[in-house]
Amino acid sequence: MIKTFIDKLLGKTSAGTTGRGKSRFGKRVDVPVSVHGINPELVDKRASDVVRTLKQAGFEAYIVGGAVRDLLLGLRPKDFDVATNATPEQVKGLFRRAFIIGKRFRIVHVVYGRGREHEVIEVSTFRAYLDNSAAELVSGNEKTSKAQLAGVQHAVDASGRVLRDNVWGPQDEDATRRDFTVNAMYYDPETQVVVDFHKGIEDAKKKILRMIGDPATRYREDPVRIIRAVRFAAKLSHLGFKLDPKTSKPLVESEHLLHDVPQSRLFDEMLKLLQTGHSIASVEQLQSLGLAKGIYPLLDIVVERADHSFVRAALMDTDRRVSEGKTVAPSFLLACVLWHDVKTGWEQRMQRQQPFPALQDAIDDVFDKRIGDVSGRGKLAADMREIWVMQPRFEKRSGSTPFSMVAHIRFRAGFDFLRLRADVGEVEEHLAEWWQEFQQTDDARRDDMMDQAREEQRAKQRKAQQTSAAKRAPKADGAPASDKPKARAKPKAAPKEPQQPEGAIENAEIGDPPVAAAAKKRRRRRRKPGGGSGEEGAGSAPSASSSSSSSSSSDAGE
Repeated sequence: MIKTFIDKLLGKTSAGTTGRGKSRFGKRVDVPVSVHGINPELVDKRASDVVRTLKQAGFEAYIVGGAVRDLLLGLRPKDFDVATNATPEQVKGLFRRAFIIGKRFRIVHVVYGRGREHEVIEVSTFRAYLDNSAAELVSGNEKTSKAQLAGVQHAVDASGRVLRDNVWGPQDEDATRRDFTVNAMYYDPETQVVVDFHKGIEDAKKKILRMIGDPATRYREDPVRIIRAVRFAAKLSHLGFKLDPKTSKPLVESEHLLHDVPQSRLFDEMLKLLQTGHSIASVEQLQSLGLAKGIYPLLDIVVERADHSFVRAALMDTDRRVSEGKTVAPSFLLACVLWHDVKTGWEQRMQRQQPFPALQDAIDDVFDKRIGDVSGRGKLAADMREIWVMQPRFEKRSGSTPFSMVAHIRFRAGFDFLRLRADVGEVEEHLAEWWQEFQQTDDARRDDMMDQAREEQRAKQRKAQQTSAAKRAPKADGAPASDKPKARAKPKAAPKEPQQPEGAIENAEIGDPPVAAAAKKRRRRRRKPGGGSGEEGAGSAPSASSSSSSSSSSDAGE
């Protein structure tokens, strides 16, 4: 109070006021349930449990951020965050399974459940609103200036991007630190009161996404807010929300600031754009806002190929799965986006390599050119590789391959990939339907299906042989007349050999005219590999006996 009075006498403005004496932290408004109308049934019980535990320990605690926004709109939030005036260490001490994470922003993950069914409630401490001009200036970034950042609570780089922000403060300052007004509201599930400092409820009713403070300054503090603006505009577009003009205007001119953001963080933000149920809308927002290129190289490829039938089918399938509450994996979507590169490289390499090594080399090349150095690349690359390598194996439906395929841990992802390929006409629909049935039926039916697949393969082989023979037939007919008798003389002598096998052998042994023995040897060599192909090559059309030989030879090969 005394400091404020002295500053007023000296004509100074305090950190919490504007030049006109108006508080930059807004005015607190407690909105009752009769006004906001939030349905408590939509609130996650584990989030309510975290709030209750903190309050019983004597702290303030609220559900905060996008969860409150979604509750106001009548939507069931996917994630719940909690804000409190307890420090991370105090929060951790109240819960059996709680972990402090992060360096730039230290937060606590309170974990419920185990395995795939586990749920994480993210708990953050109210942060103070600090003037970045007073922060410690760091010459490099998170990676290059680790020594400088050690023990520092508030630091920025040369562009004004915040590298450390772990100074605790009151709730009104914490609200001002948040990005959009509709994300800066606090909900108490016990009293059912919404605390609003920046007219977030009013903007929600107007369906406006408005940045708190000066947008250009806020983008400079954290350039990732550019991507968040696109994501929220895409997520809420179906409800009629639009970006406030003052909020959207600096987006393009601030895009270059993203070049200083770590690649791993941009990669994570890209996945949020594409895997939270509104990937198609996100691509449309990027295009309409002039951000189709330049945010992140891999995202540029997604936007560029969004109209390609296979990639669009993958994006739509991802949105559908999210809407149905099913899990989605980044490896699957990125495998779809980059399949064109893999397939093209594979086809080029098969001209000089065997198919499998060619595929592996094509995959390695795509990883080096497209994925780059991102967190978790090892597992991501392994999953993508397995999806791609499965594709040619789906063509083989005999032996032990089908059984080993359905037992593979990534079979479902590989099959879904095949299913999308069939949907866009890249492979036969029959192949996808065969695998769809094979994975669901019993062993007896599987044996029948494999027998049928073998018969189909044999029929294809016979047809291919007949087609090949038909193509060579005109050359035989067009051979010189003097050559034709020689070609026909060989099969005429053949029937006599089985009638007098002993004599034929004797003649061959004693050195009599060796023609019969030589012809016999040549015929034996022709029967083993080709089933009559040698006679066709001699200039005659395939006879019924040679076709039969071909069929039996093919059956034995199977």
